[in-house]
Amino acid sequence: MRIRVKNLKSKSGNDIANQFIIQTNRGTYFQSYQSIIVFKRNDGQVFLDENYWDYSVTTGKYRNMFLGETIADTRLKILNKEYKVKNLN
Repeated sequence: MRIRVKNLKSKSGNDIANQFIIQTNRGTYFQSYQSIIVFKRNDGQVFLDENYWDYSVTTGKYRNMFLGETIADTRLKILNKEYKVKNLN
């Protein structure tokens, strides 16, 4: 399995410290500090970590950036079962 890790980029194109995009053959992970927050499978299914997906304001800011949506959008997708919540750590 090939794995690539890179920092999440700010709107100005700079690396954001402690915020990582991890690309694998199965899909793409978003990691904040030491915790996996989101896993987006290649087929489009999104999984959020049950303990950390809404851990802090900082995590939320970069999770929103990764997903391209607001927290209200994310909560609605969880409620509608578009997103699955499970232990990713």
